[in-house]
Amino acid sequence: MCRPRSALAAVTALAVTAVLTTACAPSPPPAGGAVSDATLTIATTTDVVNYNPLIGNSRSDYWITNLMYPHLLSIEPNGAKGPELAEKWGYTNETTGFYEIRSGMKWSDGQPLTAKDVAYTLNAVKHDKPAGTLYGQLANFDSATAVSDTRVEVKLTHPDSSLIPEVGFWGNIVPEHVFEPAGSVAKFANDGSKGGWVSAGPYVLTGVQRGQSYTMKRVDDYPLVPGGKPKAAQIVYRVYPDVNTEILALKNGDVDVIANSLPPAQVKQLQSASGIKVAEAPGLGYAHLTYNMTKPDLAKKDVRLALAHAVDYNAIRRVVLQGQAVSTGSSPLMPVLSAFYDKSVTEYEYNPGLSRQLLTQAGYQADANGNFPLSFRLIYSLQDPVTAQWATLVKDGAAKAGVTIQLQGIERNTYLAMTDKGDFDIYAGNFAIMDDPATNMSLAYLPQGSINYSYVDDPALNALIDKARVTFDQAAQVPFMRDAAKLVHDNVYDNIMYTQNLYLAYRSAWSGFVAKPSELLSIVNPISVASAAKTG
Repeated sequence: MCRPRSALAAVTALAVTAVLTTACAPSPPPAGGAVSDATLTIATTTDVVNYNPLIGNSRSDYWITNLMYPHLLSIEPNGAKGPELAEKWGYTNETTGFYEIRSGMKWSDGQPLTAKDVAYTLNAVKHDKPAGTLYGQLANFDSATAVSDTRVEVKLTHPDSSLIPEVGFWGNIVPEHVFEPAGSVAKFANDGSKGGWVSAGPYVLTGVQRGQSYTMKRVDDYPLVPGGKPKAAQIVYRVYPDVNTEILALKNGDVDVIANSLPPAQVKQLQSASGIKVAEAPGLGYAHLTYNMTKPDLAKKDVRLALAHAVDYNAIRRVVLQGQAVSTGSSPLMPVLSAFYDKSVTEYEYNPGLSRQLLTQAGYQADANGNFPLSFRLIYSLQDPVTAQWATLVKDGAAKAGVTIQLQGIERNTYLAMTDKGDFDIYAGNFAIMDDPATNMSLAYLPQGSINYSYVDDPALNALIDKARVTFDQAAQVPFMRDAAKLVHDNVYDNIMYTQNLYLAYRSAWSGFVAKPSELLSIVNPISVASAAKTG
């Protein structure tokens, strides 16, 4: 199997001038099915919060803006990066990177998409600091310069082996001629109120009925799919209150695709349902519990360990996940990342008795009923039925250890806002794509990390992550990442529950979908949606 060369191997010394290219391009999407006037209707459970892809935070934000604003790089099932807008990428030395983008790309208003748009996007995000994933990737970014219509050179403040591939994958490119006149990209709503939207993806948003639907029209010139034209004439994202209503709509033929993954209990049922197919997408993310260490009780390692040992992980995977998930060994390194994964790090044992010993050791005294004076508020998204189920098992396990957990299920967008503010004791949720250990740990565990929900600041952990980020040889980077993962595990800076592949449902009258890792991409990524054709 062809495998893209790793960005980690692109630079080994300051004098290196090797160009990073893919060893071979990913297989093109299937060419079956004709361009038609068909409408592809996709179900979602959330409205769009931000139309600006640089600050979007809900899944619907991501799905819809992804169809308009391209990424430089795509991702393969094993986490390796592949070409999208960029055809070549890499480093010329330890503090200079580059992207070579496709020529001939255009925005839907006819303006050319050039390296100037790429440089503008990266520089504006660094300057304006929008609260999105891309800004979190730019810690060591200095500036970007368009040296030709197709080449962008990126200057780094410090060596960073992950910056070029991760920025390329996570960052949407926006049109300078639309965003620059609007001022700060951190404040620009991009809500279409001034003449609509401009797209360089396969579709452009043309109509919004909040709480009901989002309509997108085909962009006729989209060279990233065979034939250069998306198959369906129109995409409609329709909003439903929950996944059960989505499934009913799919069975009734009211929608053609469900964007979010299926609850495990529904997979077998839909696999045998007439007129429906179920696709499997690789999982590069994980479900986890994060303990807010700004809270005095949770700042104590023994309390976090006690909570970790009070979770019945096997029961969660067996009962809630229907056996469709696997343990990571309570490690933030995914088993699919085989070069990094460390089998010596093992899952926290489910042992409420040990939890009680740890709490007593930490100075807590149980009352006559065996309960400790500890109560924590655990938040989760109501739009995530799987987490909602296992959160109850977490509560029950804690009760056996004498700890009270109050469950607080919240509408997803409110839940995300509360998470960002640290308004929780325990966070239950998922990270969709954890593809690059050095970058992922930087975001999750460094003091200024954008997803550091535990608020950890461990000098030893910081040093290991920093060393990994300036190490360009993968073999040399692995020990740093394994040591960092062990620190996270042993100190319960994060409690990784499981990783799983995802199952997506669609009507059998459609074909041509291209599954990508994670729920953010799944079968509603731009290449997949543009390749989907109605065949029945």
